[in-house]
Amino acid sequence: MSIFNVLSLIGGLALFLFGMNIMGGALEKQAGGKLKKILEKLTSNPFKGLILGIGVTAVIQSSSATTVMVVGFVNSGLMELGQAIGVIMGANIGTTVTSWLLSLTAIESNNVFISLLKPSSFSPILAAIGVGFYMFSKDAKKKNLGTIFLGFTVLMTGMDTMTAAVKPLADIPEFANILLLFSNPIFGVLAGAVLTAIIQSSSASVGILQALSQTGSLTYGSAIPIIMGQNIGTCVTALISAIGASKNAKRASMVHLYFNLIGSTLFLLVFYLLNAIIGFEFINSSLNAAGIAVIHTTFNVLATMVMLPFSKWLEKLAVLTVKDSKEDEEFQTLDDRFLVTPSVAVFQSREVAIKMATLAKDALYEAIGLTEKFDSHKARDVVEKEDKIDIYEDKLGTYMVKLSRLDISEDDSNETSKLLHCIGDFERIGDHALNIKQTADEIHEKEIEFSPEALAELNVIANAVKEVLDLAIDSFIKNDIALASKVEPLEQVIDMLKATLKTNHIRRLKKGECTTEVGFVFSDLITNYERVADHCSNIAVCIIEIAKNSFSTHEYLHELKESNNKAFEAMYETYREKYALN
Repeated sequence: MSIFNVLSLIGGLALFLFGMNIMGGALEKQAGGKLKKILEKLTSNPFKGLILGIGVTAVIQSSSATTVMVVGFVNSGLMELGQAIGVIMGANIGTTVTSWLLSLTAIESNNVFISLLKPSSFSPILAAIGVGFYMFSKDAKKKNLGTIFLGFTVLMTGMDTMTAAVKPLADIPEFANILLLFSNPIFGVLAGAVLTAIIQSSSASVGILQALSQTGSLTYGSAIPIIMGQNIGTCVTALISAIGASKNAKRASMVHLYFNLIGSTLFLLVFYLLNAIIGFEFINSSLNAAGIAVIHTTFNVLATMVMLPFSKWLEKLAVLTVKDSKEDEEFQTLDDRFLVTPSVAVFQSREVAIKMATLAKDALYEAIGLTEKFDSHKARDVVEKEDKIDIYEDKLGTYMVKLSRLDISEDDSNETSKLLHCIGDFERIGDHALNIKQTADEIHEKEIEFSPEALAELNVIANAVKEVLDLAIDSFIKNDIALASKVEPLEQVIDMLKATLKTNHIRRLKKGECTTEVGFVFSDLITNYERVADHCSNIAVCIIEIAKNSFSTHEYLHELKESNNKAFEAMYETYREKYALN
């Protein structure tokens, strides 16, 4: 084997890993919103989790990515440890799909139809279609499909290159002797584990083994321990991912390790025990790529069948390993592990933004309530909620900036833009809640009393603000354009109310029915109410414009005012009558 063969092997491995990476990324992007729906299907039933793990891993072609995602879910509190176990087991089965795809490279036949199954036969066609979609299509989904085809072609080209590079090893007796060392289970397991830990992909290490099998020097006796080691080595990615995570996330990564350690140990013990009793004739026979795929799949399926009924024991073992400790798990939902699968990261960001929006709404409701009946406990609660809203904006904003730098689908990009725009408005609503609370403090401390007329006016505008806030927050949570379209007419009614209340307030001042001190407090309240309505308008316009795949607030508002929109005018009149002053 010459230096050129070594360089070809390295180049083939590089192409293989690159192809797998871009194909997996494009598959994940193509799945897009479907991956988000994973969250809705999670269940405490380990069997359903198993099916979920198989499905997701088959789609994104990486058990490491699935397991890291699961660690992130557990870290965020979105998934219980018990739910994670079934998904982790399913991921191990799902990853065997790759080995079956790679085994197609070894097909040899004179039959035209069978030869067409060989990737080297159909990859050029996929590459041509992929280039066409990628370069000439404007549709994001077709571009992603083109990237998947190109990634698959590069992956298979890398596999063929590796296979060709190692073929000369078949004529080197020393190479066959080295492979015989791996017939020792300990050496074989160590070799497979170390190789997989280094390249952090069991699919890639299995691919390398399948390439080596083409030399005809690899036997079942040396391959089986290596494959067991590969399953153990793939746990390194999840273990690294769990560093700095919550205790349950660490336990999820330990479950992955224990599953493969115990499974590999049991498999090897049973295999070598039966071999000692029966004596398997095939153990010294050479195997091909398909044989490796069979062993890989058989092990993962059998290990899952044996250990799935004992998933509770795996959970207890992980809990014993990672003991309880006091730690702050606030905002664990925004986990950098999800950035590997951007569509999930977008979904998680939206979930946090919904919590932030709800918190802002609750804070404002409580603050308005303080102006009517002061409660020191509720006053402190408003301050705490406003502080938490600020933290939400900081954490979520930082996370969203990281997310916006990734290569994400058009839908996810639009969702990211919407979230980035809206969280600023949620934070400002929290600020106005704090301002109203401080005004309530002043009313309470100075025992300020409004005139019956002023109280009635404040009650009208407060109710209007509550309704516009409900509409804005609900339209954001439900992504409902119909609800969002009701915000602007009510916001303009609130603008009109503020102007009218200000005029009435000046009239009362002139008549001596109101003091200057009371007037300042009155003015502070209606100003904060009107500004909350402005932020509600911003949220609603953002939802409407993003749905139209644009973002031009001023243009939208200009169109409403200049186009004589009948629906808008009808809603405006409805709200004007509803919140008319007596």
